[in-house]
Amino acid sequence: MNYKQCIAACTMLMISLSTSPVFATTETGRTSKVLLEVENTWKLPSKPLDIVYSLDGRKVFILTNQNQVLVYAVAGELLGIINVKKGVSAIDIAPRGEKLYLVNEKDNSFTDLSVDFVVKVNTTGSPYLGKENAPVTIALFTDFECPYCGQIAPLLEQVLEHNPDTVKIVLKNMPLRMHKFAKPAAYAALAAGEQGKFWEFHDELFDNAPKLDPATILQIAKKLELDIDKFKKDMASEAIEQKVNEDLVDAQELGVTGTPTIFVNGVKFKRKEEPAVIQQLQKLIDEELAQKAD
Repeated sequence: MNYKQCIAACTMLMISLSTSPVFATTETGRTSKVLLEVENTWKLPSKPLDIVYSLDGRKVFILTNQNQVLVYAVAGELLGIINVKKGVSAIDIAPRGEKLYLVNEKDNSFTDLSVDFVVKVNTTGSPYLGKENAPVTIALFTDFECPYCGQIAPLLEQVLEHNPDTVKIVLKNMPLRMHKFAKPAAYAALAAGEQGKFWEFHDELFDNAPKLDPATILQIAKKLELDIDKFKKDMASEAIEQKVNEDLVDAQELGVTGTPTIFVNGVKFKRKEEPAVIQQLQKLIDEELAQKAD
């Protein structure tokens, strides 16, 4: 059952359970049965034919009679326009809006489209490698106990070596709840960053990922000859806790559900089986540079 069918079924159930008619006659108001309040209203540029919401309630997809699907944020901001074939009469989406399904009654066809949105990733104050003003930013959401994150990190460093003047790699912490020591590790790396050794600590954490615990984290700090008292103080500071929490909020707002997740200038990287990851990333980088050159 899709969302529209579900809504219709729930509506019919509510009506059937009522012992008397529903008396709501205004957009905002109160009766003995229904409370109404208008949260958002906006004008559409053309006649709507169908509408669906993403499961998180953040996006609205509206099919119009101009052979377009308009994508809005719930506040009414137009996020994008998707042109569709003539004859498309109904639409549906995957839960987060990452897929758009089209039904065309003219040629009796069904189309499955992947949908990507260029997003703004907040990188303020985050650790980075490369030139600060590089035209291409690769933002990585990572977890220090995630084995795949440990594999992707050196690949990104190779990408940077091939693009030293045009690429910046930014790390965003996303410690997953299933990993007991991922959050302390994130705190520790940022604390090491206060002494100019974030990336050294970063590499050591991944090298020791299978056996991460407080003792191992402290051992790494000693190996890197950090000021241990300052390290412990910074690791427990509100500022570092807040930074990690901000990264987690950013991940949630961007719909990031797992690690590693990569954005190239706000475009989510979707890894394919072939070619190699480095080649796929290089293609995205080249496309971004070409777009900026136009």
